[in-house]
Amino acid sequence: MFDFDSVFNEPDQHDVIMQMSCISETRFGEICDGIRADRDLIIKHNPIGTEDEILLWMLLSCLISYLSLTDQETPCFTGVPDAKTYRDAALFVLNGRCEDGFAPEPHIDRMLEK
Repeated sequence: MFDFDSVFNEPDQHDVIMQMSCISETRFGEICDGIRADRDLIIKHNPIGTEDEILLWMLLSCLISYLSLTDQETPCFTGVPDAKTYRDAALFVLNGRCEDGFAPEPHIDRMLEK
């Protein structure tokens, strides 16, 4: 007789194990430095707001891709987002994902320097 219980109660066949992606300070710094280096080109081809809004939008987009965030992990906005909204969203995404608990703010500040 076939034992259905043994087949359908195997936890490894039906459970999904989610693992949070992390980012190192070195890699995060490289992303911010790359955005800063391409600042003029990014702003030219993405005229969606102020310079800070555009660069922070790009940073958030890079983080979403780099960390392979799901739709449920990706921040959603109500109304018209501004620079603070994008910055807060990037920090939210990084919360708990920074290897060794590094502070991302200095890298973001350096990225936005004119």
